[in-house]
Amino acid sequence: MNNTNIPAHVAIILDGNGRWAKKRGQPRSFGHYMGGRNLFTVASAAKKLGIQKMSVYAFSTENWKRPQEEVDYLMTKPVELFHKNKHRIQEIDYKITFAGRRDRFSEALLEVIDIIEKETANHQGFELTICIDYGAYDELITAINQTPYPVTKESLESHLMVKEPVDLLIRTSGEQRLSNFLLWQVSYAEFYFTKVHWPAFGERALKKALKNYQKRHRRFGGLK
Repeated sequence: MNNTNIPAHVAIILDGNGRWAKKRGQPRSFGHYMGGRNLFTVASAAKKLGIQKMSVYAFSTENWKRPQEEVDYLMTKPVELFHKNKHRIQEIDYKITFAGRRDRFSEALLEVIDIIEKETANHQGFELTICIDYGAYDELITAINQTPYPVTKESLESHLMVKEPVDLLIRTSGEQRLSNFLLWQVSYAEFYFTKVHWPAFGERALKKALKNYQKRHRRFGGLK
């Protein structure tokens, strides 16, 4: 792998938690739990490899339509795990931010988000952005309504939840669609699709994606 050609911003659609669990005879909740644990493993690997920012799609504005039991698990389990492992936040050596709506979360979840963002705010070198209750349609409509007329590319981008353009978009579990994720930011991103389910997507799989990225010729509409 060419260590001088590392994408600055990698976005990942975390797909396949339920399918990964089903293949192992486990409930979907177990897949979400293992997928959550894997998130921090991959973030550490990304930081080590020289990626500057990683944005992950954890829960979309459309995911509220899933079975209530699954939604309840996804909204409450992170709070439970955070309080069990609160002391370990000191071990995180990178910045963690959250993107998405916050008006549909419980006070308990909002408190966890606030603590994590404050505790890691001064960390530099790598940023993990967790997109939860995020949808690109919602992001763009909100940004447009907040941007003074006449709207320019620069003024609109200043109101986006995720401001940096994406260099490489990865989607796990074999699906090949964007699912309303970072539509503005991926305008000139390279896409990489893998059949590996998210809980099984580790450092080796990330390196494979980066090697594939390094074979691409990015021209941004011009000629090389």
